[in-house]
Amino acid sequence: MERLNPLNDFAFKKLFGEEELLISFLNAVLGLENENRIISLQIIGNTQLTKNTINDKTGRLDILAETMNRTLINIEVQLNDQKNMEKRTLFYWGKLFLAGINKGEDYRVLRKVITINLLDFNYLKIPKFHSRFHLWEDELRDYMLTDIIEIHFVELPKFRELRHEHNKHNPLHRWLMYLQQNIPEEQLEELMEMDSLIKKAEERLDWLAHDAEFMERYNAEENAEHEFANMMSTAQERGEALGMEKGLKEGLKEGLKEGKIEMVREMIVNQIDIHTIAKIAKMTLMEVENLVEELKNDGHIK
Repeated sequence: MERLNPLNDFAFKKLFGEEELLISFLNAVLGLENENRIISLQIIGNTQLTKNTINDKTGRLDILAETMNRTLINIEVQLNDQKNMEKRTLFYWGKLFLAGINKGEDYRVLRKVITINLLDFNYLKIPKFHSRFHLWEDELRDYMLTDIIEIHFVELPKFRELRHEHNKHNPLHRWLMYLQQNIPEEQLEELMEMDSLIKKAEERLDWLAHDAEFMERYNAEENAEHEFANMMSTAQERGEALGMEKGLKEGLKEGLKEGKIEMVREMIVNQIDIHTIAKIAKMTLMEVENLVEELKNDGHIK
């Protein structure tokens, strides 16, 4: 049986919904060692971001955890490039940051928020696969205004390109090697022998592969990702064609819009739940619900 993709949205949540595995992964990404290591945390189950006003945007987080020192850490996995990752991550970071204070409270209660973006595409125009961002002074680059904001980008294709430089003794390298669906069996066995938590993760992934209910959701996520990739390709082609007549920018915009509508229609026909549709299509629940109603009224779906 083909090995499951650990980066599948549902599989990733199931794997790193285990506290021990999540702690190991976070320590690896954040580079925390010895007394600075995370030793305990709380995984927050309800990851629906709240709205401040009725017209405000919302969203769902992949993994959200709170450490013992009250730092919030959010992990987002993105398999397809939406061309908006920097804005998306700042939006989610801002939502979490503002959620840490109530009306009338002192600003000192605001908590540090760390966002980790795992991307299966190249995004930043820099060669390194792991990038960290803080608030530094423009000229005095060693002066940080505050450490309350910390954003990580881990670009997996860049990591894979460095396969001859992979270091199995580096915890982050081990986890990123493990997250590759097509990792060679010999290499996987070696990683599991070196790291008991990677072995635990693989055993859990294998166990999940035999769970019918899990596999239904897993396959729905896989199909949705494939539909989205096809939609983006079709939208670009249509946009380029329309661009010949109306200008490339307007054509691309129109093509993307029509492609997204068709993708949502296909997912509804395949009975994919509305929360999954909203995540894959990068829409709010209200936007999906309104689109569903429009499609019903136009007779495109029943």
